[in-house]
Amino acid sequence: MTMNDQEILHSHIAEHQPNICGIVAMKNGRTLYSDYWHGFAPADTLHVMSVTKSVVSLLVGLAIDHGLISGVEQPVLDFFPEYNLKRGEKTLRQVTLRHLLTMTAPYKYRSEPWTKVCTSDDWTIAALDLLGGKSGITGEFRYSTLGIHILTGIITKTSGMKTVDFANQYLFAPLGIAPYCGYTALTAAEHKAFILSKEPKTNIWFSDPQGVGTAGYGLCMSARDMAKLGQLCLDGGACDGKSLVSAEWIAESTQPRLSCGEGFANMGYGYLWWTPEMDKRAYAALGNSGNAIYINPENGTVVAVIGSFKPNILDRVQFIQKYVEPLIASCEYMNDSVPV
Repeated sequence: MTMNDQEILHSHIAEHQPNICGIVAMKNGRTLYSDYWHGFAPADTLHVMSVTKSVVSLLVGLAIDHGLISGVEQPVLDFFPEYNLKRGEKTLRQVTLRHLLTMTAPYKYRSEPWTKVCTSDDWTIAALDLLGGKSGITGEFRYSTLGIHILTGIITKTSGMKTVDFANQYLFAPLGIAPYCGYTALTAAEHKAFILSKEPKTNIWFSDPQGVGTAGYGLCMSARDMAKLGQLCLDGGACDGKSLVSAEWIAESTQPRLSCGEGFANMGYGYLWWTPEMDKRAYAALGNSGNAIYINPENGTVVAVIGSFKPNILDRVQFIQKYVEPLIASCEYMNDSVPV
């Protein structure tokens, strides 16, 4: 890759993808491309939206590895024996972690009740209240951001640690990612400002009043640290030759379980991971504003992108495949890499 190639891509992004603030691309374990826009530096973070979901998938795998959760077939109510189940509610008894992880859990709402959940004192209980219903478990893909808060609630309850502390100890620290702290908004205006802000942030994870990190959104990450998570997955859960997350979980969680239909570009879905093309091995963590961790085992590529708030950016994977992957493809045998 020549400096001219980098300058061409830099200018193209500035003109055609103006909300991108940072990209880090790796091939075969080496960082070959790193670039930033809008005054962002390598350590600066942005709210990466639903990329959070895939990070939570890794944490669920860690909880299983550490014996805190028996497996994905464990019923959700096993973790909440004190929950006051409403009379006649049978469906909720059948909901397992697999249903939450694959977005096939049944919910009683037509659209996610943000105000109701986000003004409650305990979002895990509020999310449990959303589960179930008379239709039973249909296996239908129903994408949810609030409902899966139950997953971080389970991690917090079984580990006896705040979600962010569990992540720091078992995931971030071993990867050399600086510690995270929780952030709780005191007002609806603060919550909205957190979502919409385009300014660089620090290592924070939006949390509910109980200190449970939001499972569907809320992590603020740098492209550099997202790339570390992508490389961990590409390496089968190993870091520096040591198993961090079991290879079995990485394989299981990134395998497409169902096709999500035209409303989701016919992508596949695993355990909170997207498979952009059902017949190929590449998979991705995708968030609103075009935030992404893209992993392609076929060519050893990891690409991380952070972007400031701009809704309905739906072509980030195509952008990575069209512009970033070809740019670094010729670098496989180069000895140089860039600092990040």
